[in-house]
Amino acid sequence: MILYPAIDIADGQAVRLTQGHFEDKTVYRDDPVEAARAWVEAGARFLHVIDLDGAKSGSPKSLAHLERITSELNVPVQYGGGLRSFPAVRDALRAGAERVILGTAAFTDIDFLDDVLAAFRDRVIVSVDTRGGHVSTSGWQETTQMTAENVIERLQNRGVRSFVYTNVDKDGMLEGVDPEEVKRIASVVRGRWLFSGGIGEVQDLEVLRDLRQVNLGGVVVGKALYEGRFTVAEGQAALQPLATGPRDRPFRDVADPRRD
Repeated sequence: MILYPAIDIADGQAVRLTQGHFEDKTVYRDDPVEAARAWVEAGARFLHVIDLDGAKSGSPKSLAHLERITSELNVPVQYGGGLRSFPAVRDALRAGAERVILGTAAFTDIDFLDDVLAAFRDRVIVSVDTRGGHVSTSGWQETTQMTAENVIERLQNRGVRSFVYTNVDKDGMLEGVDPEEVKRIASVVRGRWLFSGGIGEVQDLEVLRDLRQVNLGGVVVGKALYEGRFTVAEGQAALQPLATGPRDRPFRDVADPRRD
């Protein structure tokens, strides 16, 4: 599994929210590029960048920051937040994102999802975020009656191969993970997925590793890294099996887009 340090951008700063609440925000870096640089210098091989302003407004607001990160740092970036139109997705890829993360529009606009998958299938991840067991959308401002399992099944039937799953109720709380929740989501996903939400100690990563869910490709970690609960190197080491090999590579389930 791969460790993905998270860089959430709001008002041009690198921040973390607690349980997805925009009013409960902690600023960790005034410049998101400096946050990215710190994680790369600490050994991060991949970054998870979310445009919180874009997620809230419905259109990207941080593409300039994305372009700076990808041009100044030699590290693959997956980017999401406000990508609800084909031009927005295209612009994020042109700004250097290796993968784009779709949220709200993947659930609400079938034509958009089909068009993006047809053009960029192997570079698309869909984010499934839950509150109280139900999928949350629009920058976590709205909660639907759909369960994560139902949404994942429906999206897979439309051709989605990759997911990132977040329990928003746990996000930023540093309270650990629920192994049964992880196994439940893993049992539904037919492709590959990333887990996010609740990581507080390096032992939480070891719990995920020891579950041995073969389709779990990585873990997104934010606040625990910013708060110094463990280092990037310690986190990555905790996710590795005793013997490393060909699986120790980026979260990429089919083709490497950089070879196209």
